Parts: sequence; C-alpha cells; structure tokens
Amino acid sequence: MPVIAVVNRKGGSGKSTLAAHMAAWCAQQGSSVMLGDVDRQQSARSWLKRRDTSLPAISPWAVDQNMLRVPAGISHVVLDTPGGLQGFELARVVMFADVIIMPICNSIFDLESAANCHAELMTLPRIASGRCRLASVGMRIDSRTHAAQTLRKWSEDHQVPFLGTLRETQQYVRTLERGMTIFDLPVHAAATDLQQWEPILQWLAPLLYPPQAANDNLRSGGASSGAASLRPSAKLGSALPASLMPAQESLVHGARLTIHGPGRLTSKPALSSDQAGQDKQTNAKAAASPLARPVNTPNGLQIPAFLKRWT
Repeated sequence: MPVIAVVNRKGGSGKSTLAAHMAAWCAQQGSSVMLGDVDRQQSARSWLKRRDTSLPAISPWAVDQNMLRVPAGISHVVLDTPGGLQGFELARVVMFADVIIMPICNSIFDLESAANCHAELMTLPRIASGRCRLASVGMRIDSRTHAAQTLRKWSEDHQVPFLGTLRETQQYVRTLERGMTIFDLPVHAAATDLQQWEPILQWLAPLLYPPQAANDNLRSGGASSGAASLRPSAKLGSALPASLMPAQESLVHGARLTIHGPGRLTSKPALSSDQAGQDKQTNAKAAASPLARPVNTPNGLQIPAFLKRWT
C-alpha cells in the first residue's frame, strides 16, 4: 500500500491543494484511496464532505474507538501534514511513508523554511537511504517571473528532484471549494493545468503503480489504462509485490508451474506410472537424509516464483 505524505513546515505552502489533487488522481485511476489529514483540524475531511458522490470516491480516516485508522480495502494513502511538523512527529510520518512531496513557494521565507525541513529530513534513515523518496513541487508560480528557475536551482542545490510547477490560478480555488480537483474537470476546461501535472505524475506513477515483472501473475491492478500509459516499460525483477502475501497458487506444491533451471518457468510434464514410482522412491530417500531440504528441481518442493525472480 503506497503512502504519500505532503510535507512542509511553512503554512500556506499549498500542502492541502497538492494532497487533494494526488488523491483525486489516484481515484481517477480506479484505486481505493484514502486522503488523511495528520493535523487535528482534519481539514481534508471537511473537503471530502463537499465532494459529490458522483465523482471518483476518496475515503477519509476511519474512526475506531476515537482512534484514526486506514479503512479496510484501501490501496493508496495520501497524507496532508500540518505546518510546523518536526521532531518525533516528522520522523513518525516518514517511518510510514514511501514518498515525501515538498511543495515550495518562491519567497525567502518559504525557501529558508524548506531548507530547514530538508536538513531534518536528510537525518532520517529512510530518506537518507532512498527507501522513502523525496521530491519538490513549485506552487503558485507566476509564469511572468523567474520563480520556476529559482525553485529549480534550489532543488538542484539541495539534490532534490524538482518535479515541476503549478501556476497561480483561481481554477484551483474554485474547484476545491466544490469538493473537486483539476482532474475532475473536463479536459478542455483544465488543459493548461493538466499539462503542468504531467511531469509530476510521470515521476509518481512508477512509485504508486510499480510495473510487473515478466514472471508475475498477469492480474489487472487498481490502475486504469490512464495510469498504465504513464508507467515505464517493465523490467525483469523490477516489480514490487502487489501485497505482502504472495499469490497462494505459487505456494501450492504441485501447482501448474514449476521451475527448471535458474528463473525459467515451464509447464510440469505428465509422468508415466513407472516414472511416478521412481519419483516416490527418490523423494523417500531424500526425506530420510538428515540434510534433506527443498531444492529447485522437478522432484523438489516448488519455490515461489516471486522469490525466484532475483536469482
């Protein structure tokens, strides 16, 4: 379950706008997405109350005995964090996040605040090691100024991927007031803004919808063809498992597929009665040995394909 957190200590940097739009985009792809506000004010929940039921659904936190939790069946989580997030609270968000997006506005106060936040983020092991990806997005950018170049240079100086900029427009204000986003509008009504989102989504798509490896079960995921068009071509062994539990078929002894040689999947041939008897004798001798263990042969226990992928 990929988790995106939108983080910036500076208030008014566009965190809620960015979080709502990323959640809406995931919902447009057919994913079961939750938009949660880490702040006690729960402004994300207030925005969701304005959202029409005819639009792609976005879930809020579930409340269980006065505790907030992720609802059952959710495949993607977007967290809108409060201003001033630091210390233990920041570390706790990073602990559960796979992606941190930092919205930045072009002012000396915003850049100084972002620099301080970035410095603390880089002290956290998940960020420093790259297990939690970090990137920046320029917010409320006036195309008549050099703001975009300034923010790009800031990101390059701090070695943070700069995904692009979103312009200053009342389009965002009006849509959010109605519980909507740019992605809920007709394409012709938001063409300019959708174009600005394209590089951001190009970077996010492989992280939110990892491409399948060649030996993965071919199952349709939560993403629609729209998300698939943004994914890079799949490489062998590059996919992450769809869940923490492998497909049960891959764990069943004597399943349809078995492995012959390193990483090669073939159909298990039918055995004659004589061959079956010889196999039973061979397995009995192997089991009697104190060093007996499953091996990757036609006579051994089947190794799940998702483990064999890396050999």
